[in-house]
Amino acid sequence: MNYRDRIAPRALTAAALAVAVLLAPCPATADLAQADVVSERPMSWTPHVLDGTVYAIAVVGDIAVVGGDFTTVRAASSGTAVRRRYVFAFRLGTGELLPDFAPTLDGTVYALSAGEDGHVYVGGAFTQVNGEDRRGLAKLDIRTGATDRAFTGTIADGEVHTLVARGDRLYVSGWFSAISGVWRTALARLDARTGEADHGFAPALTRAGGGLVRVEAMAVTRDGATLLIDGSFTQVDGFDRFNLALLDVADALPYVRDWNTDAYRNSTCIWSPSTYLRGLDFAPDGSYFVVVTSGHINEPTKLCDTAARFEAGDGTHKPTWVNHTGANTLLSVAVTGSAVYVGGHQQWLDNTYGRNKSRGPGAVPRPGIGAIDPDTGKALDWNPTKDRGVGVEALVAYPGGLLVGSDTEYMGHEYHARLGGFELP
Repeated sequence: MNYRDRIAPRALTAAALAVAVLLAPCPATADLAQADVVSERPMSWTPHVLDGTVYAIAVVGDIAVVGGDFTTVRAASSGTAVRRRYVFAFRLGTGELLPDFAPTLDGTVYALSAGEDGHVYVGGAFTQVNGEDRRGLAKLDIRTGATDRAFTGTIADGEVHTLVARGDRLYVSGWFSAISGVWRTALARLDARTGEADHGFAPALTRAGGGLVRVEAMAVTRDGATLLIDGSFTQVDGFDRFNLALLDVADALPYVRDWNTDAYRNSTCIWSPSTYLRGLDFAPDGSYFVVVTSGHINEPTKLCDTAARFEAGDGTHKPTWVNHTGANTLLSVAVTGSAVYVGGHQQWLDNTYGRNKSRGPGAVPRPGIGAIDPDTGKALDWNPTKDRGVGVEALVAYPGGLLVGSDTEYMGHEYHARLGGFELP
């Protein structure tokens, strides 16, 4: 079973936005402060992904790019299936598939991030893009699907799991030993235009007892000053950081922030494939963040199968609040200010005392997807429902709402195969 976390409107018309806006990068989830919770009724126009799993979504202006291990998609307004292997794009508001964005890749896309000037960064387990050697990483023109040959970043081995572009910087994480010709373990920063490795950015991630070091998920604050990572590490630059760390990346030379927690240390949670920490996201103002986990064990004092809020100020921290699913995995999270949206294959939230994936006192049903109050840590009333499967791998907030990617076909009691969304009221 593949558990990977990977890094959404009122109906828009194509004529509603100028060309410059159409191709401008949409802010990352952490940038988006939404005053309202999205509707429970799914949007009707999102395309259907007819096989595989959606692992990643990125929004570039009024265009959404979708990545995964699928082969075939279909517009909601059409009965005709279209061949699209691993990545495709559609227009928000209409669901129109972009006919010219049809790059050829030979492997799964796990990561996407909006770039400047109508480009999108693509990361994953592929080795070729558009017939050229591009292991794990490429930059594509959103209008044509063509490879940006000025961007030469590539990994030497492994996979890319998360990408975050901030201005002229591109952060890359996953599991690899080298990127763009320099040694880097699981985490790197590249020049967003050329793909050249930043020689000043070389955090040393290590794991007690050895074993593969992976960075499963990461997020960057809106101002680009702080990087948050989770993965299978126990030290960063010699400082004890058990699976979770904050780095100050405002200047050319990064350093490990004086932020720490023992919440994920020496846990009895089951580590599969390498860490039970899955997704994470900053609040829009960067003052706190939320981490979601798997673990397959429910203990009220542990953080297996939970969503947990942490304050981002320096010092040693315990969670501000914890919401338990009762031994069901959470894979993804998006924080918008009004809500903390979580996705996975959970059956319940507020299930602190559930046992063996059962419903305990106070639990509320939230199959597949749910929303948590950012202040209290309790489930909000929002409950569109979703069939569960492996779970929701991608949650992406954008100015009009929320996009959802998964491996299942029904959401909000309607057919929305592997891709759907909810608009703001």
